[in-house]
Amino acid sequence: MEGLLTPIQTRNKSGLDQQENHLVPLRTDRSHGEKQTYSLNSPEDALEILKSKPGHQELNNVLRWLNAIANAREGFNIKTPGPIAAQIVYVLVNDIVPDYWANLSEERTGQSKEKLLLIRCLSSVTGIGAIVSRLRLLLGLLKVPQGQGEISGISRSAPVETMIAVLQAVFDSDGFVASVWNDINSCISQLSQKSLQWKEFVSLVASGKVLSTASEASFALGALSQSVAASSWVGNGIEYATWLGRNVQHMISLLPENDVESDKALSQLLKRALSLGYTDQIVQAAFSDLMNGVDRSLEKIGHLMSNFSAHEQKILMHSIIRALSKRHLSRTDSTGSNGNSGDRGRGGVAALLAALIKTTHLRQDLLVDWLTGTSADAVGYYHNTHRAVIAALSLHTDQMMRALKISLELFGDKLCIKHAPMLHQEVNAQILLMLAGYAYRADKKSLMILARSSVYLNAISNRIAASSQRARFLGMAVGTAMSKLVNSEDKRMIFSAEELNSSNGQWYASLATVNDTIGSISDLKPAQIPLTKSSGKKAALTMRNTKPPKPTKASNTNSKIISIEEIEDSSEPEEEDLPMYEKPESDLSDDDEDPTLVQRNRPTAPVYIRDLLASLRDTENFDRHKLALTTASSLIRRKAAFGTEVSDNIEELATLLVGLSDRWEMENFQQMRLQGMIAVLTAEPLKMGQWFCMTFYNGDYSMGQRASVLTTLGLGARELAGFGKEDAALTGADASENAFPSKRLPDKLHNLYALEAAPMNALSQQLERAMIQPMAVEAVDKFSGPNALKVRTFSSRMAVEKKRQKPIPNALAKVVAEGFFFPLTGRWRIHLQANGENSTNTTPFLLTHLLKTLSLILHTSGSSTLSLPQMTSEFWDLLLSLRPRATDPSVLEALLFAFLTLLDINENDQRRLAEEYAKELLETQEWVGSVFERIGGGSEEGDRIRMLAASVLMRTREVVEKYQRMLMGDMVDFM
Repeated sequence: MEGLLTPIQTRNKSGLDQQENHLVPLRTDRSHGEKQTYSLNSPEDALEILKSKPGHQELNNVLRWLNAIANAREGFNIKTPGPIAAQIVYVLVNDIVPDYWANLSEERTGQSKEKLLLIRCLSSVTGIGAIVSRLRLLLGLLKVPQGQGEISGISRSAPVETMIAVLQAVFDSDGFVASVWNDINSCISQLSQKSLQWKEFVSLVASGKVLSTASEASFALGALSQSVAASSWVGNGIEYATWLGRNVQHMISLLPENDVESDKALSQLLKRALSLGYTDQIVQAAFSDLMNGVDRSLEKIGHLMSNFSAHEQKILMHSIIRALSKRHLSRTDSTGSNGNSGDRGRGGVAALLAALIKTTHLRQDLLVDWLTGTSADAVGYYHNTHRAVIAALSLHTDQMMRALKISLELFGDKLCIKHAPMLHQEVNAQILLMLAGYAYRADKKSLMILARSSVYLNAISNRIAASSQRARFLGMAVGTAMSKLVNSEDKRMIFSAEELNSSNGQWYASLATVNDTIGSISDLKPAQIPLTKSSGKKAALTMRNTKPPKPTKASNTNSKIISIEEIEDSSEPEEEDLPMYEKPESDLSDDDEDPTLVQRNRPTAPVYIRDLLASLRDTENFDRHKLALTTASSLIRRKAAFGTEVSDNIEELATLLVGLSDRWEMENFQQMRLQGMIAVLTAEPLKMGQWFCMTFYNGDYSMGQRASVLTTLGLGARELAGFGKEDAALTGADASENAFPSKRLPDKLHNLYALEAAPMNALSQQLERAMIQPMAVEAVDKFSGPNALKVRTFSSRMAVEKKRQKPIPNALAKVVAEGFFFPLTGRWRIHLQANGENSTNTTPFLLTHLLKTLSLILHTSGSSTLSLPQMTSEFWDLLLSLRPRATDPSVLEALLFAFLTLLDINENDQRRLAEEYAKELLETQEWVGSVFERIGGGSEEGDRIRMLAASVLMRTREVVEKYQRMLMGDMVDFM
């Protein structure tokens, strides 16, 4: 042990050193109630006081001094980067905030002032960085597993909650970004240091550092304990992006004219904010004044966008169009009429877009690309949006003619005609006709030259020669409309087709006459309805009346029922001539033993649609809400037969039903909600089919609600086709109750997800058995011996006629393509381009449900549907594109089921499959063969996948063997 320590120096202690060994108690002033005085003349003094555990008064003095010298803008400033400022901020965040924040958060006048002074000291780049660093450190400690004897989870989470609250208090202002920029601009003189500070602030606030840290903290707190309040808008992406957009708007309003430096700084912030992933929320909040008709910041926004690159301006312009379309343009305008509904909104949107592209050729090119680009950016928007954009572009004749030529080339492209979704082709034809009308009024000579060019003639020829009936219709509609514009009456192109005389054909012909006027930006101002005192009182009274009644055991008096005794009646017997009444039926409301708890004020069933809407919104009143759900389906079906009450409120009704959540956990909630949605769909199949398809892709709903939308489309399509009675039992919650317990989700998740998809799963299994069973019977019959030795029994004619089903009128065939199938397949590509691979709709659960829904709609439409060739083409292209996603067993099974449905519905027209889809047929056969070889049997899931793959292989080989000479040529026999 002696060799472990080696002495370096030896000295003898003196008498003074001996005295220092004694422990002498130190007397502090605060121990005797006396206040120690500090001199506060420099930042070093402030730092020393903060480190010495100050009291309330000392802390108040230091905070006031720091804010006073910060406002003086001379000498030391805590908001200016420096070593002393960094140390003070570090002590404030790590020592002062944990000790004092709970007390400062109390609702007292003095405490609130101290809290405000502390927040001002932390409202800087250094302060935000210190808070984020401290929060990350606390998150790391929070993730460490809790050992035995350590503090509880709530105590461990308290520091994290405190830092989240501090961060939220620092950001709790729409002028926060502007104040930070003013501090940097006024306190820092060197341009390079100013630029570095602003870049650091942008990287913290706009690049996701603050948002990701706060979101991780909220998630960690929620996972730690359900009782911990972890909700905070700083950790919510949408709310954070909205706050950042409001700060950008506030800074735009304060920008002085010709301030290049501030303009550049704001451009850097907005550029980085667009990469957060919440572009629409940021743009809507940042330009909300402009979108609401206030044009005082128009010139500043134009200068701001000039600092952006071409790609960034494209993102910004597309987001502005999306926001304007959702806010100001009507939804009910798709293919009904070209009337003047929404003229004010269209004119205002056109005026705003025209002002943004007025002097900038780049933004004019962006509008042209938005209308006519191959990415089909304009497809997912309402028809009024197309009209507003074209009206804004009509002020620039050269750009309008360029858009017309590009649209015409795309319209006549053979690959586009064959492979592009029909929804894309229809929107392109509509834009082409409207552009032609504007070009005729602006430059008739150029339009006549274009109408005689080879591009136009080839486009019409390719369209008329197309195999799809809808593609031919679009070619005839465009040809007749263009010929009517440029040719005299005796030389016009005329087609004797019934489709052109229908309402849809006449609507397409009227597109060439659309001429929208450009209004003013002030037209976008929302209409203000004055609120009088009486209306305010009525509204308040209504809100009070909608509160759920609280059951009371007795009246306000203190009376109490002790007992109820039966007393024998000693009176004379009743007269025999009095009539005898039957015992009334039992009332569920009288079952309670305590008569004071009986609810006598029971709601009545809604009679009108407006009453149904009010009852569905009243989620606080259980009885009224349940009664509305119970009667919703029957009321909608009854009212849809006459009047316009359902059609006037149908979108609002559908929105309420889709967004309903089972707050009360009532019995058969999913069944009642689904029946109501199906009733809405069948009331107006074409309009609401398109609405439900758009809601599935663009609506802000959960996965369970999106699955219910697909279930509504599938079951609604089958009801329109005449299978409503067969599917009535599948709309309830009993479709998957017999699943093995290990195959079920927990009860809460099972109600959210499994019950939404149960009807579609049951229908797909029935259809699967119906398609596979004939092939199995045929295979057994083939290997049972020669046909000569088989005995066949013949039934009588009466027995055959009895078993034969009567033909059912298929109302679905008229609207299946335009209202159900094409919107689902066409919007899939749009959604994938806009949201990428990580979209919610690409998850295995929703993708499986989507494929089964499309398969059921295709099979239900029938083999005699006129649009079956185009539906087959689009569905086959979609299925082949989804092969890389078939890594999940559920997706693979749904994909094979879709292939089998596609081949089964086209069984009577196999020659057309061999002629028009030879490549797709061979690719399908090769891929399914590899799946059959790769997937092993032995399990229920593997056997089911192999059975589907074998069925698809049998169908494809049947077509290939029958038409092999057509598929591969005459030399196939010599290979």
